[in-house]
Parts: sequence; C-alpha cells; structure tokens
Amino acid sequence: MVDKQSGSEAGASLQDLFYGAATVGERGQVVIPSEARRQCGIQHGDKLLVFRHPHLRGVVLARVDDVQAILGEMRRWADVVLAASDEADAAE
Repeated sequence: MVDKQSGSEAGASLQDLFYGAATVGERGQVVIPSEARRQCGIQHGDKLLVFRHPHLRGVVLARVDDVQAILGEMRRWADVVLAASDEADAAE
C-alpha cells in the first residue's frame, strides 16, 4: 500500500495512486483534485514541472522542490558508486 504522505509506492495498487479524472479547460488548465493536492503537499503558488511520459500520451507533474531533492539524492549515490569504482580499479 502507498503512503501518500511520504510518496512511498512499495506494493501500491492503482486505487492507492489514482485520484480521479480532470478535464483540460479552454486555456489548457487542469484542476488537480483536492485530495491529491493535500496528500502530495501541493499548495497554491507551488511550481510544478511537467514531464511527458516517455512511452504513453500523458504527463507527469512533480513539485520543483521534490525533483531537486531527487536529483540531489542521485548525485550522492553517483558519488558513492564512482568512489567504489575507483577503489575497485585501484585494487586491481
């Protein structure tokens, strides 16, 4: 089951991840369902990044702060992997 507060998706079902449907208005605007905003911590004025899904005709929205945090974590992991690789090369 997903913990929508933390974003954990281990064993998440479609019901855990689905918040409802939204309609694109005349000006291209979409209203994010209130439950999704509340559980994802999205507030008025938050900046969201819009990504195209790589294989489907759809989009994914992510808060800028969350994407920056993910990238920071990926950088830290990359540093760990590079250091381990350097150590392995030095041991040969």
